[in-house]
Amino acid sequence: MTRTTARTRRQPRPPAPPAPEALPFELAELVTDPGTRIVVCCGAGGVGKTTTSAALGLAAAQAGRTVVVLTIDPARRLAQSLGLVELDNEPRRIDVPGAPGELHAMMLDMKRTFDDIVVAHSTPERAQQILDNPFYQTLSSSFAGTQEYMAMEKLGQLRAGDRWDLVIVDTPPSRSALDFLDAPNRMSRFLDGTMIRLLTAPSRTGFRIASAGFLFFSRIISKILGGQLLRDISAFVSALDTMFGGFRERATATYELLRRPGTWFVVVATPEPDALREASYFVDRLSTERMPLAGLVLNRTHPPTTTALSATRADGAAEEVLEAGGEGAELAAGALRVHAERMALATREQHLADRFTSAHPEVAVRTVPATAGDVHDLDGLRVMADALIGPDGDTPTGVPRRRILPARRR
Repeated sequence: MTRTTARTRRQPRPPAPPAPEALPFELAELVTDPGTRIVVCCGAGGVGKTTTSAALGLAAAQAGRTVVVLTIDPARRLAQSLGLVELDNEPRRIDVPGAPGELHAMMLDMKRTFDDIVVAHSTPERAQQILDNPFYQTLSSSFAGTQEYMAMEKLGQLRAGDRWDLVIVDTPPSRSALDFLDAPNRMSRFLDGTMIRLLTAPSRTGFRIASAGFLFFSRIISKILGGQLLRDISAFVSALDTMFGGFRERATATYELLRRPGTWFVVVATPEPDALREASYFVDRLSTERMPLAGLVLNRTHPPTTTALSATRADGAAEEVLEAGGEGAELAAGALRVHAERMALATREQHLADRFTSAHPEVAVRTVPATAGDVHDLDGLRVMADALIGPDGDTPTGVPRRRILPARRR
Protein backbone atom coordinates (compact mmCIF):
# COMPACT_ATOMS: atom_id res chain seq x y z
CA MET A 1 0.00 0.00 0.00
CA THR A 2 1.46 3.28 -1.03
CA ARG A 3 2.07 5.71 1.79
CA THR A 4 0.36 9.04 1.25
CA THR A 5 2.55 11.99 2.09
CA ALA A 6 1.43 15.09 3.92
CA ARG A 7 2.09 17.06 0.76
CA THR A 8 -0.25 14.79 -1.20
CA ARG A 9 -2.99 15.05 1.42
CA ARG A 10 -2.87 18.86 1.62
CA GLN A 11 -5.71 20.39 -0.37
CA PRO A 12 -5.34 23.77 -2.03
CA ARG A 13 -7.03 26.61 -0.16
CA PRO A 14 -10.09 28.03 -1.86
CA PRO A 15 -9.78 31.65 -2.94
CA ALA A 16 -10.86 34.21 -0.34
CA PRO A 17 -14.40 35.43 -0.94
CA PRO A 18 -14.71 39.03 -2.10
CA ALA A 19 -15.69 41.69 0.39
CA PRO A 20 -19.49 41.82 0.63
CA GLU A 21 -21.16 44.61 -1.29
CA ALA A 22 -23.02 47.07 0.92
CA LEU A 23 -26.77 47.06 0.42
CA PRO A 24 -28.40 50.01 -1.32
CA PHE A 25 -29.79 52.73 0.94
CA GLU A 26 -32.45 55.17 -0.33
CA LEU A 27 -32.75 57.98 2.19
CA ALA A 28 -35.11 59.93 -0.06
CA GLU A 29 -37.74 57.22 0.31
CA LEU A 30 -37.03 56.93 4.01
CA VAL A 31 -37.92 60.56 4.84
CA THR A 32 -40.67 61.09 2.26
CA ASP A 33 -42.58 57.83 2.79
CA PRO A 34 -45.75 58.61 4.80
CA GLY A 35 -45.23 55.32 6.60
CA THR A 36 -42.03 56.59 8.20
CA ARG A 37 -42.98 58.41 11.40
CA ILE A 38 -39.76 58.34 13.48
CA VAL A 39 -36.10 58.49 12.42
CA VAL A 40 -33.43 58.21 15.14
CA CYS A 41 -29.90 59.32 14.18
CA CYS A 42 -27.13 57.94 16.37
CA GLY A 43 -23.35 57.78 16.27
CA ALA A 44 -20.15 59.00 17.86
CA GLY A 45 -19.40 62.67 18.54
CA GLY A 46 -18.08 64.87 15.77
CA VAL A 47 -19.33 62.79 12.83
CA GLY A 48 -21.99 65.24 11.60
CA LYS A 49 -24.96 63.48 13.20
CA THR A 50 -26.76 66.71 14.07
CA THR A 51 -26.25 68.11 10.58
CA THR A 52 -27.51 64.84 9.10
CA SER A 53 -30.64 65.04 11.28
CA ALA A 54 -31.32 68.64 10.28
CA ALA A 55 -30.67 67.92 6.59
CA LEU A 56 -33.09 64.98 6.63
CA GLY A 57 -35.66 67.21 8.31
CA LEU A 58 -35.18 69.85 5.62
CA ALA A 59 -35.56 67.24 2.88
CA ALA A 60 -38.77 65.99 4.46
CA ALA A 61 -40.19 69.53 4.68
CA GLN A 62 -39.28 70.17 1.06
CA ALA A 63 -41.17 66.99 0.20
CA GLY A 64 -44.30 68.36 1.87
CA ARG A 65 -44.12 66.73 5.30
CA THR A 66 -44.57 68.42 8.68
CA VAL A 67 -41.43 67.44 10.56
CA VAL A 68 -39.87 68.23 13.94
CA VAL A 69 -36.20 67.61 14.74
CA LEU A 70 -35.59 66.89 18.43
CA THR A 71 -32.03 67.08 19.72
CA ILE A 72 -31.04 65.49 23.04
CA ASP A 73 -27.52 66.92 22.68
CA PRO A 74 -27.13 70.04 24.89
CA ALA A 75 -24.25 71.42 22.77
CA ARG A 76 -26.66 73.49 20.61
CA ARG A 77 -25.26 72.15 17.35
CA LEU A 78 -28.78 71.84 15.90
CA ALA A 79 -29.49 75.54 16.43
CA GLN A 80 -26.15 76.42 14.82
CA SER A 81 -26.77 74.23 11.79
CA LEU A 82 -30.12 75.98 11.29
CA GLY A 83 -28.58 79.43 11.66
CA LEU A 84 -30.28 80.07 15.02
CA VAL A 85 -28.90 81.38 18.29
CA GLU A 86 -30.70 78.83 20.47
CA LEU A 87 -33.57 76.38 20.75
CA ASP A 88 -35.74 75.42 23.73
CA ASN A 89 -38.14 72.73 24.89
CA GLU A 90 -40.93 73.80 22.54
CA PRO A 91 -40.87 73.20 18.77
CA ARG A 92 -39.78 76.29 16.87
CA ARG A 93 -40.72 76.67 13.23
CA ILE A 94 -37.90 77.29 10.77
CA ASP A 95 -38.76 79.39 7.73
CA VAL A 96 -37.98 77.32 4.62
CA PRO A 97 -38.84 79.42 1.55
CA GLY A 98 -40.67 77.46 -1.12
CA ALA A 99 -41.11 74.30 0.95
CA PRO A 100 -44.64 72.84 0.82
CA GLY A 101 -44.13 71.27 4.25
CA GLU A 102 -42.97 72.60 7.63
CA LEU A 103 -39.67 72.24 9.48
CA HIS A 104 -39.59 72.64 13.26
CA ALA A 105 -36.73 72.13 15.71
CA MET A 106 -36.37 71.86 19.48
CA MET A 107 -33.81 70.95 22.16
CA LEU A 108 -34.73 68.72 25.09
CA ASP A 109 -34.88 70.50 28.45
CA MET A 110 -35.07 67.56 30.82
CA LYS A 111 -36.06 69.56 33.92
CA ARG A 112 -38.83 71.43 32.15
CA THR A 113 -40.09 68.18 30.64
CA PHE A 114 -40.12 66.56 34.08
CA ASP A 115 -41.92 69.58 35.56
CA ASP A 116 -44.56 69.41 32.82
CA ILE A 117 -45.16 65.72 33.56
CA VAL A 118 -45.60 66.41 37.27
CA VAL A 119 -48.08 69.21 36.59
CA ALA A 120 -50.01 67.19 33.99
CA HIS A 121 -50.38 64.06 36.14
CA SER A 122 -50.93 65.49 39.63
CA THR A 123 -53.39 67.68 41.45
CA PRO A 124 -52.21 71.28 41.79
CA GLU A 125 -51.43 70.78 45.48
CA ARG A 126 -49.48 67.56 44.94
CA ALA A 127 -47.65 69.03 41.94
CA GLN A 128 -46.48 72.03 43.95
CA GLN A 129 -45.37 69.76 46.78
CA ILE A 130 -43.23 67.76 44.37
CA LEU A 131 -41.81 70.78 42.53
CA ASP A 132 -40.75 72.40 45.81
CA ASN A 133 -39.05 69.26 47.11
CA PRO A 134 -35.23 69.72 47.22
CA PHE A 135 -34.56 66.11 46.24
CA TYR A 136 -36.84 66.43 43.20
CA GLN A 137 -35.04 69.61 42.13
CA THR A 138 -31.75 67.71 42.13
CA LEU A 139 -33.21 64.61 40.47
CA SER A 140 -34.89 66.54 37.68
CA SER A 141 -31.80 68.53 36.71
CA SER A 142 -28.76 66.34 37.26
CA PHE A 143 -29.61 62.78 38.33
CA ALA A 144 -27.99 60.08 36.15
CA GLY A 145 -30.51 58.61 33.73
CA THR A 146 -33.03 61.45 33.98
CA GLN A 147 -32.09 62.86 30.57
CA GLU A 148 -32.63 59.52 28.84
CA TYR A 149 -35.98 58.97 30.52
CA MET A 150 -37.16 62.48 29.67
CA ALA A 151 -36.08 61.91 26.06
CA MET A 152 -38.42 58.91 25.97
CA GLU A 153 -41.20 61.03 27.49
CA LYS A 154 -40.73 63.85 24.97
CA LEU A 155 -40.58 61.48 22.02
CA GLY A 156 -43.76 59.80 23.21
CA GLN A 157 -45.49 63.17 23.51
CA LEU A 158 -44.44 64.28 20.03
CA ARG A 159 -45.51 61.00 18.45
CA ALA A 160 -48.81 60.79 20.32
CA GLY A 161 -50.25 63.89 18.66
CA ASP A 162 -51.38 64.28 15.06
CA ARG A 163 -49.37 67.45 14.48
CA TRP A 164 -46.20 65.80 13.15
CA ASP A 165 -45.84 63.61 10.09
CA LEU A 166 -42.26 62.82 11.04
CA VAL A 167 -40.14 63.09 14.21
CA ILE A 168 -36.35 63.02 13.77
CA VAL A 169 -34.30 62.43 16.94
CA ASP A 170 -30.69 63.63 17.17
CA THR A 171 -29.12 61.66 20.01
CA PRO A 172 -26.18 62.63 22.30
CA PRO A 173 -22.64 62.18 20.89
CA SER A 174 -21.56 59.08 22.80
CA ARG A 175 -22.53 55.52 23.57
CA SER A 176 -25.12 56.94 25.96
CA ALA A 177 -27.00 57.89 22.79
CA LEU A 178 -28.88 54.61 23.09
CA ASP A 179 -29.27 54.70 26.87
CA PHE A 180 -32.83 55.94 26.49
CA LEU A 181 -33.64 52.41 25.31
CA ASP A 182 -32.90 51.34 28.90
CA ALA A 183 -35.14 54.02 30.46
CA PRO A 184 -38.14 51.75 31.22
CA ASN A 185 -35.99 49.12 32.95
CA ARG A 186 -33.99 51.75 34.81
CA MET A 187 -37.18 53.36 36.08
CA SER A 188 -38.52 50.00 37.23
CA ARG A 189 -35.26 49.12 38.99
CA PHE A 190 -35.22 52.53 40.67
CA LEU A 191 -38.82 52.30 41.89
CA ASP A 192 -38.61 48.69 42.97
CA GLY A 193 -35.15 48.94 44.54
CA THR A 194 -34.56 48.01 48.16
CA MET A 195 -33.33 51.51 49.04
CA ILE A 196 -36.50 53.21 47.76
CA ARG A 197 -38.74 50.73 49.56
CA LEU A 198 -36.85 51.26 52.80
CA LEU A 199 -36.88 55.04 52.47
CA THR A 200 -40.65 55.07 51.92
CA ALA A 201 -41.44 52.44 54.55
CA PRO A 202 -42.38 54.96 57.27
CA SER A 203 -44.85 56.77 55.03
CA ARG A 204 -46.39 53.51 53.85
CA THR A 205 -46.60 51.64 57.16
CA GLY A 206 -46.29 54.33 59.81
CA PHE A 207 -43.52 54.69 62.36
CA ARG A 208 -45.53 52.82 65.00
CA ILE A 209 -45.17 49.50 63.22
CA ALA A 210 -41.70 50.11 61.74
CA SER A 211 -39.37 47.31 62.77
CA ALA A 212 -36.40 47.80 65.05
CA GLY A 213 -34.20 46.78 62.14
CA PHE A 214 -35.60 49.55 59.97
CA LEU A 215 -35.22 52.14 62.70
CA PHE A 216 -31.58 51.13 63.12
CA PHE A 217 -31.13 51.34 59.33
CA SER A 218 -32.82 54.74 59.25
CA ARG A 219 -30.49 56.13 61.92
CA ILE A 220 -27.43 54.91 59.98
CA ILE A 221 -28.68 56.42 56.70
CA SER A 222 -29.54 59.67 58.47
CA LYS A 223 -25.95 59.96 59.65
CA ILE A 224 -24.64 59.31 56.13
CA LEU A 225 -27.10 61.39 54.10
CA GLY A 226 -28.31 63.79 56.74
CA GLY A 227 -31.72 63.68 58.32
CA GLN A 228 -33.19 66.43 56.15
CA LEU A 229 -32.13 64.78 52.90
CA LEU A 230 -33.61 61.49 54.05
CA ARG A 231 -36.91 63.22 54.83
CA ASP A 232 -36.82 65.00 51.44
CA ILE A 233 -36.29 61.73 49.59
CA SER A 234 -39.03 59.98 51.53
CA ALA A 235 -41.48 62.84 50.99
CA PHE A 236 -40.60 63.02 47.29
CA VAL A 237 -41.13 59.32 46.64
CA SER A 238 -44.34 59.29 48.64
CA ALA A 239 -45.68 62.25 46.67
CA LEU A 240 -44.81 60.59 43.39
CA ASP A 241 -46.17 57.20 44.42
CA THR A 242 -49.36 57.54 42.39
CA MET A 243 -47.47 58.76 39.31
CA PHE A 244 -44.81 56.05 39.08
CA GLY A 245 -47.05 53.53 37.37
CA GLY A 246 -47.81 56.02 34.61
CA PHE A 247 -44.11 56.77 34.19
CA ARG A 248 -43.36 53.12 33.67
CA GLU A 249 -46.24 52.54 31.28
CA ARG A 250 -45.38 55.52 29.05
CA ALA A 251 -41.68 54.63 28.88
CA THR A 252 -42.51 51.04 27.96
CA ALA A 253 -45.00 52.19 25.32
CA THR A 254 -42.41 54.50 23.73
CA TYR A 255 -39.81 51.72 23.77
CA GLU A 256 -42.21 49.43 21.92
CA LEU A 257 -43.00 52.27 19.50
CA LEU A 258 -39.33 52.33 18.52
CA ARG A 259 -39.56 48.68 17.45
CA ARG A 260 -42.72 48.94 15.38
CA PRO A 261 -43.08 49.65 11.64
CA GLY A 262 -42.72 53.36 10.93
CA THR A 263 -39.54 53.79 12.99
CA TRP A 264 -36.01 53.63 11.55
CA PHE A 265 -32.56 54.09 13.09
CA VAL A 266 -29.79 55.68 11.01
CA VAL A 267 -26.19 55.29 12.21
CA VAL A 268 -23.81 58.13 11.23
CA ALA A 269 -20.01 57.77 11.09
CA THR A 270 -16.94 59.18 9.37
CA PRO A 271 -14.30 57.02 7.65
CA GLU A 272 -12.14 56.95 10.77
CA PRO A 273 -11.31 53.87 12.90
CA ASP A 274 -12.83 55.19 16.15
CA ALA A 275 -16.03 56.42 14.51
CA LEU A 276 -16.56 53.14 12.67
CA ARG A 277 -15.91 51.16 15.86
CA GLU A 278 -18.65 53.20 17.52
CA ALA A 279 -20.86 52.55 14.49
CA SER A 280 -20.28 48.81 14.90
CA TYR A 281 -21.29 49.11 18.55
CA PHE A 282 -24.54 50.86 17.61
CA VAL A 283 -25.30 48.29 14.90
CA ASP A 284 -24.75 45.41 17.33
CA ARG A 285 -26.79 47.08 20.06
CA LEU A 286 -29.70 47.78 17.73
CA SER A 287 -29.59 44.19 16.51
CA THR A 288 -29.66 42.92 20.09
CA GLU A 289 -32.65 45.14 20.89
CA ARG A 290 -34.32 44.12 17.60
CA MET A 291 -34.61 47.75 16.58
CA PRO A 292 -35.15 48.59 12.88
CA LEU A 293 -31.84 49.73 11.36
CA ALA A 294 -32.08 51.57 8.04
CA GLY A 295 -28.34 51.77 7.40
CA LEU A 296 -25.12 53.71 7.80
CA VAL A 297 -24.39 57.23 6.57
CA LEU A 298 -20.64 57.40 5.99
CA ASN A 299 -20.06 61.14 6.21
CA ARG A 300 -17.15 63.39 5.16
CA THR A 301 -15.51 61.11 2.63
CA HIS A 302 -12.81 62.41 0.28
CA PRO A 303 -13.17 60.98 -3.23
CA PRO A 304 -10.59 62.35 -5.71
CA THR A 305 -11.67 64.03 -8.93
CA THR A 306 -10.15 61.33 -11.15
CA THR A 307 -8.84 57.80 -10.91
CA ALA A 308 -6.74 57.92 -14.05
CA LEU A 309 -3.58 58.50 -12.01
CA SER A 310 -2.68 56.45 -8.94
CA ALA A 311 -0.99 57.96 -5.89
CA THR A 312 2.32 56.28 -6.73
CA ARG A 313 2.28 57.41 -10.35
CA ALA A 314 1.29 60.94 -9.33
CA ASP A 315 4.26 61.16 -6.93
CA GLY A 316 6.59 59.86 -9.63
CA ALA A 317 5.23 62.31 -12.17
CA ALA A 318 5.76 65.18 -9.72
CA GLU A 319 9.45 64.26 -9.40
CA GLU A 320 9.83 64.05 -13.20
CA VAL A 321 8.22 67.45 -13.67
CA LEU A 322 10.57 69.03 -11.14
CA GLU A 323 13.61 67.41 -12.75
CA ALA A 324 12.56 68.63 -16.19
CA GLY A 325 12.15 72.15 -14.81
CA GLY A 326 10.65 74.96 -16.82
CA GLU A 327 7.95 77.50 -16.21
CA GLY A 328 5.16 76.27 -13.94
CA ALA A 329 7.03 73.11 -12.94
CA GLU A 330 6.61 73.70 -9.22
CA LEU A 331 2.92 74.47 -9.61
CA ALA A 332 2.33 71.33 -11.66
CA ALA A 333 4.32 69.18 -9.24
CA GLY A 334 2.33 70.60 -6.33
CA ALA A 335 -0.96 69.72 -8.03
CA LEU A 336 0.25 66.18 -8.67
CA ARG A 337 1.24 65.75 -5.03
CA VAL A 338 -2.13 67.03 -3.83
CA HIS A 339 -3.76 64.46 -6.09
CA ALA A 340 -1.47 61.74 -4.70
CA GLU A 341 -2.43 62.65 -1.13
CA ARG A 342 -6.13 62.65 -2.05
CA MET A 343 -5.80 59.24 -3.70
CA ALA A 344 -3.99 57.83 -0.66
CA LEU A 345 -6.71 59.22 1.64
CA ALA A 346 -9.47 57.78 -0.56
CA THR A 347 -7.76 54.38 -0.57
CA ARG A 348 -7.50 54.45 3.23
CA GLU A 349 -11.17 55.38 3.57
CA GLN A 350 -12.17 52.64 1.15
CA HIS A 351 -10.21 50.11 3.22
CA LEU A 352 -11.98 51.20 6.41
CA ALA A 353 -15.38 51.09 4.71
CA ASP A 354 -14.64 47.59 3.38
CA ARG A 355 -13.74 46.41 6.88
CA PHE A 356 -17.07 47.68 8.21
CA THR A 357 -19.12 46.10 5.42
CA SER A 358 -17.20 42.84 5.81
CA ALA A 359 -18.20 42.74 9.48
CA HIS A 360 -21.78 43.93 8.80
CA PRO A 361 -22.70 42.83 5.25
CA GLU A 362 -26.39 43.27 6.00
CA VAL A 363 -26.04 47.01 6.76
CA ALA A 364 -26.83 49.40 3.92
CA VAL A 365 -24.39 52.27 3.33
CA ARG A 366 -24.60 55.75 1.83
CA THR A 367 -21.50 57.92 1.57
CA VAL A 368 -21.49 61.72 1.69
CA PRO A 369 -18.48 63.77 0.49
CA ALA A 370 -16.93 66.30 2.86
CA THR A 371 -17.89 69.93 2.43
CA ALA A 372 -15.55 72.92 2.48
CA GLY A 373 -16.74 74.13 5.90
CA ASP A 374 -19.26 73.65 8.69
CA VAL A 375 -22.97 73.91 7.98
CA HIS A 376 -24.48 76.96 9.66
CA ASP A 377 -27.49 77.94 7.53
CA LEU A 378 -30.23 76.54 5.29
CA ASP A 379 -28.12 76.86 2.15
CA GLY A 380 -25.49 74.60 3.69
CA LEU A 381 -28.19 72.18 4.83
CA ARG A 382 -29.57 71.99 1.29
CA VAL A 383 -26.16 70.95 0.03
CA MET A 384 -26.04 68.26 2.71
CA ALA A 385 -29.59 67.14 1.92
CA ASP A 386 -28.77 66.84 -1.78
CA ALA A 387 -25.76 64.68 -0.92
CA LEU A 388 -27.93 62.45 1.27
CA ILE A 389 -30.92 61.98 -1.03
CA GLY A 390 -29.60 63.14 -4.43
CA PRO A 391 -29.43 61.10 -7.65
CA ASP A 392 -27.55 57.85 -7.68
CA GLY A 393 -24.08 57.62 -9.17
CA ASP A 394 -20.66 56.44 -8.12
CA THR A 395 -17.90 58.87 -7.37
CA PRO A 396 -14.84 58.58 -9.63
CA THR A 397 -12.95 56.68 -6.92
CA GLY A 398 -12.61 56.29 -3.20
CA VAL A 399 -15.64 55.12 -1.28
CA PRO A 400 -18.45 54.60 -3.80
CA ARG A 401 -21.59 56.62 -3.30
CA ARG A 402 -24.53 54.30 -2.85
CA ARG A 403 -28.19 54.84 -2.38
CA ILE A 404 -29.64 53.30 0.73
CA LEU A 405 -32.80 51.24 0.90
CA PRO A 406 -34.10 50.32 4.36
CA ALA A 407 -32.99 46.82 5.22
CA ARG A 408 -35.70 44.23 5.67
CA ARG A 409 -36.93 43.72 9.19
CA ARG A 410 -35.89 40.40 10.63
